[in-house]
Amino acid sequence: MNRIGFGYDVHRLVEGRRLMLCGVEVPYEKGLLGHSDADVALHALSDALLGAAALRDIGYWFPDTAAEFDGADSRVLLRRVVAMLAERGYKIGNVDVTICAQRPKLMSFIEEMRKCVAEDLGVDFGSVSVKATTTEGLGFVGTGEGIAAQAVALIYS
Repeated sequence: MNRIGFGYDVHRLVEGRRLMLCGVEVPYEKGLLGHSDADVALHALSDALLGAAALRDIGYWFPDTAAEFDGADSRVLLRRVVAMLAERGYKIGNVDVTICAQRPKLMSFIEEMRKCVAEDLGVDFGSVSVKATTTEGLGFVGTGEGIAAQAVALIYS
């Protein structure tokens, strides 16, 4: 049986943090604020996978009130989500992630992002889509206050 999930996340950009997107450190003057490494794209993807399996969201499984997740690597959390799905008999078909950021430009990092995600999910490179877009200067993304990400995932049993 096929199941589809959708994920969305947003984090504020601040000085003094690394910018992690889909497991790749992107050189930029600001990074995303969060309890973990704040990888907004992997958080959205984790939520899409969890949602497809009706397993709530990453905040439920990896709460920002738990010290063990302070500064956590979102790739590690994503792999834990994949293991949770596998324990329930689910496999991942394909995923599609869209990162919404006015700056920095992300085109040169997309292939490395896809590689990281494919590795963490245990799927072929061709089963992972990562895209980036701007908001044409509109909203909190357009003013550079934050970055948002959306993801959709297909799982099957």
